Amino acid sequence: MKSLLNLLFGAIFVFMVVMTIRTGLAVSLRTAWPGYADNPWAMATLYDAYFGFVTFYAWVFYKERSVRATVLWFLLIMGLGNIAMSFYVLIQLFRLKPEEPAAVILRRRPA
Repeated sequence: MKSLLNLLFGAIFVFMVVMTIRTGLAVSLRTAWPGYADNPWAMATLYDAYFGFVTFYAWVFYKERSVRATVLWFLLIMGLGNIAMSFYVLIQLFRLKPEEPAAVILRRRPA
């Protein structure tokens, strides 16, 4: 299961980084925004994405013990979205001991 999760979140991370760079080189966000904001479905999708980011961040807030880490991850998640989220999961997976099941990443580690 851990290998499958590493593969999944690794693929999400790489795909999102490549797609973000490729899209950023093709179209400036500043020039794309006026037309984007006029499209109700685009705005609904944007709100949906950010509510998903906040939902994921609630888990990060639960897991992290340091204020610095919670603030840093909030900024990364809100600024980079799924790039930061997939990277966070990969970090959690790589911190697992070999004998620990993947489900351990869901819980907060003892202090």
